[in-house]
Amino acid sequence: MNPDFLPAAKPISRLIQEFNKLPGIGPKSAQRLAYHLLQSPPEKARDLAEAIIGIKENLKLCSTCLNITDTDPCFICADDSRDTTRICVVEEPIDIMPLERTRKYRGLYHVLHGVISPGDGIKPEDLHIRELLDRLSSGNVVEVIMATNPNAEGEATSLYIQRLLAPLGVKVTRLARGLPFGGDLEYADDVTLSRALDGRQEM
Repeated sequence: MNPDFLPAAKPISRLIQEFNKLPGIGPKSAQRLAYHLLQSPPEKARDLAEAIIGIKENLKLCSTCLNITDTDPCFICADDSRDTTRICVVEEPIDIMPLERTRKYRGLYHVLHGVISPGDGIKPEDLHIRELLDRLSSGNVVEVIMATNPNAEGEATSLYIQRLLAPLGVKVTRLARGLPFGGDLEYADDVTLSRALDGRQEM
């Protein structure tokens, strides 16, 4: 038995262990969540279960930007008010939310779904880079903003894509260094992200 878990009935123990598998949820938080659900009305538990099943059954990738969506194209790609001449490249769908919160960027996005990481066996062909190149073939895009995380893998991925785009004559910029090296975009505050967008520099 894991010493971090209190003895409990099997259904509760299983729920605690499943919560504990989630990122950022330690044993004590997992126990609190499990007992909170246990004490909640049955419909609350059903609502949570249905919401979890719903994201697995009803969500897909946008055929344009590869963001997670329940419609195709996603609501950002379908928005006629967006600036279609700029594409911001991010690692994961979750990175779009903090950038949208700044209200500084009104262009489109492209989600790579990862970064180049030889140590983890992730190669360029494992990412959605080809789809980005296909989007640039129209000639409408004038700037690609690299918004990968400021760490070794994010930097390597940005440089790799920049070299691919160089022959196309598209301006490639990188978020300014207001973001701490080694940090994740999703945890950056709105002010820092806004300044990083405003101060982006050409690669």
